[in-house]
Amino acid sequence: MRRVGILGGTFDPPHLAHLMIAEEVRLSLELEEIWFVPSQEPPHKTKAVISAQDRVEMVRLAIDGNPYFKLNTIEVDRVGKSYTFDTLNVLKNKYPDISFYFIIGADMVEYLPKWYKIEELIKMVTFVGVKRIGSQLNTPYSIELVDIPYVEISSTEIRNRIRENTSTKYFLPEKVIRYIKEKQLYEKG
Repeated sequence: MRRVGILGGTFDPPHLAHLMIAEEVRLSLELEEIWFVPSQEPPHKTKAVISAQDRVEMVRLAIDGNPYFKLNTIEVDRVGKSYTFDTLNVLKNKYPDISFYFIIGADMVEYLPKWYKIEELIKMVTFVGVKRIGSQLNTPYSIELVDIPYVEISSTEIRNRIRENTSTKYFLPEKVIRYIKEKQLYEKG
């Protein structure tokens, strides 16, 4: 069985902490690949600020150069809310030879009991919780825990910095910074 990690999110925009989390989990759990899965419309958040097309392109640029990172557009190709259960159901049927590891932040670990069809989902995938300072990671479910270096970067902070015309160097990959500038993304709002 191949072992593949899945890192989902709005990636609005994808930043260096996303890449670091993916790489640390890949190395720690000896995964063959990490699939980045941008969501169309996450059930637990408000809608993304920019289009799925731009977010997909930014993820493509962010992971370029890492042969272990792949882009999977299963959720943006679907209309409506993106439930992990639906995504994993399709992936498990399409790739029966892969064991999937679903990477979530500490905030989502504690939210797991509220996830759509969690009792079925927990049987389909291994959840990987990345530890953050201040999170207890209390959950009744079995999850793999991975310690990651503490880097506090948020997409909201990055969008604010862009609107305020403040540097995002060392927050975003250079290719993503160039794309945002070329497309004038996040400048208003």
